[in-house]
Amino acid sequence: MELFTLVLIKPSEEALADMAERLADAFGDLHNDPKGVSLHPYTGDGHGAVRVEAVLPGFQLREQGEAVYAAAGDAIAGYVMERLESSILKDLITREYHYTDPEDIALIEGYCKQFLFYEGEALVSLEEIKNRRLAKISGSVADYLREQTLLVLDGFIRFRLQEYIDEMREVVEYAVDEYMMDRQYQEFISLLKYFVYIQEAKIPAAHLVHKGGAEFLILDDQWEPIDASAFDASFTLEILDKDINLEDMIVSTLITVSPQTIYIHTRDPDQQIIHTITQIFENRASVCSYCRRCHSYLGGESQRQDQLSP
Repeated sequence: MELFTLVLIKPSEEALADMAERLADAFGDLHNDPKGVSLHPYTGDGHGAVRVEAVLPGFQLREQGEAVYAAAGDAIAGYVMERLESSILKDLITREYHYTDPEDIALIEGYCKQFLFYEGEALVSLEEIKNRRLAKISGSVADYLREQTLLVLDGFIRFRLQEYIDEMREVVEYAVDEYMMDRQYQEFISLLKYFVYIQEAKIPAAHLVHKGGAEFLILDDQWEPIDASAFDASFTLEILDKDINLEDMIVSTLITVSPQTIYIHTRDPDQQIIHTITQIFENRASVCSYCRRCHSYLGGESQRQDQLSP
């Protein structure tokens, strides 16, 4: 007796075999049991399918039906997430946001995968996130199979998994926004790098002392405070009149005074502003985690090697 038939549109041989194996694994002891179910993969014109049949006379639908539908839901949900989710995301990126360049699509998809692993502000375990989405798809599949014996997976995803597709659509929307902001940020950094490149050095060196958090000191080569107002900053300030999330005054001051070398003294070299400055000034900037001079500002272990010593 046929319980249901799962149809895949134009699957590869490997994909059809994978789907059949997932179902067999999910059914466990029910597969090929005298009182269980049997699987019959086959191919047709432009499609592949797996027919799931009850082994009679031992199979009892009332007793075993729910286990079969739940197991089928889990297997199909795993197939959708692991084999089809990437193509679903790419389809949304290209169809709804009209991206066609493979590099853009790949970058946006990368952001999508980051968002899929986050819940609000906290990083949730990958297993927990995966299980939540699996349960959402699995439940929809099981509900459908209780009423229908033919499940065409492509159509089912499109018309019956709207909640899941809407979640993917929301993820893509966030990813596109993040991609656009990152691209604008990189374009802005490139503009500043070009301005630094064409501008002649005005002072031999500057010391940027990071005292922690958002507290910085900008000192000249004699370790005296720099007065940025003594320099022509009109073009620089015009460039920096952007809505960008960094310590604008620090970047503006450093570009305005245009030091030949910037020494960044910090105990937290991974902070974003440090990364931004090294991006803009490239080989003109170096990071110092300890020297005798910055020890008086930042403290630290005096026995560490002085990084500014000859």
